[in-house]
Amino acid sequence: MSVVTVGDERDLRPDGAEWTVDDLANLPDNGMRYELFDGVLFVSPAPIPIHQRVVTELCYLLRHLCPPDLEVFVAPLDYQPTRRRSFQPDVLIARQNSVGEKCLEKPLVLAVEVLSPSSRSIDLLLKREKYGQSGVEHYWIVDPDEPSIVAFELRGEVYEQVAAAKGDEVVELTAPYPVRVRPSDLVNGTTRPDAAAD
Repeated sequence: MSVVTVGDERDLRPDGAEWTVDDLANLPDNGMRYELFDGVLFVSPAPIPIHQRVVTELCYLLRHLCPPDLEVFVAPLDYQPTRRRSFQPDVLIARQNSVGEKCLEKPLVLAVEVLSPSSRSIDLLLKREKYGQSGVEHYWIVDPDEPSIVAFELRGEVYEQVAAAKGDEVVELTAPYPVRVRPSDLVNGTTRPDAAAD
């Protein structure tokens, strides 16, 4: 079918077939992120430092508070709910009994996307829709530029916003487990899980 990169769309499959999760194993290991959206391959460049700082801070915070039946992961790790979908959330939480040998196939407890210039519209619109259709229970969007966080909870196949915070505001999230997040701490690298657990 087609592959979509930033500002570019072209056909890389001479047979015209859709991409599947089986095709991902044949792609080069070149630092790019490869994701499938219903048979269409999306290619994203490697993230920038502020993006990775936020990912690291979130992982640190969520891992510190994570209950024993759940597990926290960071990209690149494939979540493949169907043969035509493969996503790599920046941070994700799964039930320990649903972690496969090579990827995750059962619905995630939480998917977090940290916005970057190359992925903003995909994360805000397309991924939100596809995660909902795939049964991901909670979806958070973090914007390092503002900085801000918006938390959504799945109702049927549609997300409902349940919380949000900007800058130095603190948001108290209760699901998938209790955690306090201050967006400015994520951007500045000053997250304190001990304070968040108070």
